[in-house]
Amino acid sequence: MALPLVAIVGRPNVGKSTLVNRIAQTNDAIVHEMRGVTRDRSYHKGDWNGVDFMLVDTGGIEAASDDDFQMSIRNQALEAAANSDLIILLVDGKVGLQADDEEVARILQKSDVPVLLGVNKLDNIESEADLWEYFQLGLGQPWPISATHGHGTGDILDEVVRILKDTGKTEEYIEQSAINVAIIGRPNAGKSSLTNKLTRDERSIVSPIAGTTRDAIDTIVEHEGKTYRIVDTAGLRRKSQIDESVEYYGFVRAMRAIDRADVALLVIDGTLGLTNEDQRVANYASERGCALALVLNKWDVVETPEEKEKIREDVQDEMQFVSYAPIVAISALTGKGVNRVWQAIDTCYANYSKTLSTSKLNSWLAQIHESGHTVTKGKTVLRIKYITQTATEPPQFTFFCNRPDVVTDNYGRFLENRMRKAFDLTGTPIRFKFKKKD
Repeated sequence: MALPLVAIVGRPNVGKSTLVNRIAQTNDAIVHEMRGVTRDRSYHKGDWNGVDFMLVDTGGIEAASDDDFQMSIRNQALEAAANSDLIILLVDGKVGLQADDEEVARILQKSDVPVLLGVNKLDNIESEADLWEYFQLGLGQPWPISATHGHGTGDILDEVVRILKDTGKTEEYIEQSAINVAIIGRPNAGKSSLTNKLTRDERSIVSPIAGTTRDAIDTIVEHEGKTYRIVDTAGLRRKSQIDESVEYYGFVRAMRAIDRADVALLVIDGTLGLTNEDQRVANYASERGCALALVLNKWDVVETPEEKEKIREDVQDEMQFVSYAPIVAISALTGKGVNRVWQAIDTCYANYSKTLSTSKLNSWLAQIHESGHTVTKGKTVLRIKYITQTATEPPQFTFFCNRPDVVTDNYGRFLENRMRKAFDLTGTPIRFKFKKKD
């Protein structure tokens, strides 16, 4: 069964992401003193006393704000609370009760979901009188904690586990195996719109403002009997262009998402065509060895067939270093062509995890020998004895030869091109190793 959901909600800067990181024992949730850093809801696995659960980090809820994203952030947070099995309302014990705390408490009182009140940033409690004012929120006993230092977190987690057990939410959890799909690209290419279409859920806030997504947001989704973990990532730009520490943390999270991805979908803004940033992001995926598909988004806005053909040609010419990546044209906003994205993911993953038999590989190698194409260095002639596949995800092939030191990059590319012609390896990088064999 799915893990029980524990949503952590509250106004901005009360320490929600810090508490998530403390419980999950990670640094996955971005923590920063700037207000409104967390916008979308993000999910992080936690456990206490042998009970597993999923923490939902949410954006800060404010009654009145000049933040362009506040309505979307509020809706995301309240939806997370409504879909959870337990809610922790977090308030700031250093500044005392605020009007926004009371507003959120009023909303949660109408919920059928159990609510715990956590009073954060309290390292030293001299008497229970320090907590009296929080009883007026009508949510029962306040739990004093320090998310930064861990004080009191064990007590509130004991209560979390007790409630989850009492409500029958702690049955044995079987972790789902899923294909990890990272949606990557530069800012404002349409990554969040594509995420929402693939997951059939408004999980990611969509805005024309570049840099809206700051965290890497995981969503488990089933499609035609297969399970996928879709990860929406922050827009990737060159490090020298990152001018906020918050954006830097988003960059790091996005790179981590690529590291654990099986398939990366590089979303390219079709109205702008290929940019240097797109090439740079493709290189990130190539270096990290995940499968790759190129998604030309906003294709419905590109007006003429001639313009579309020109963009495709540019992509094919400038992306030669990832020429194995299939190209899919879609409109994430309308959903047109999104089914082809699923087909591309499946093709990329199948080839990414493909195993080729040693007999087939050596039959292919015999054809290379027959062609007479090899490499020489002085009087030394490279002689490849045999080949075998030594890894998958991505596929890796080891060539046993007399002189690995004479193999050149050009010859490696020649072998790769010939292998791709002989075997369907669409969407996946491949790795070669050359070992000495006397």
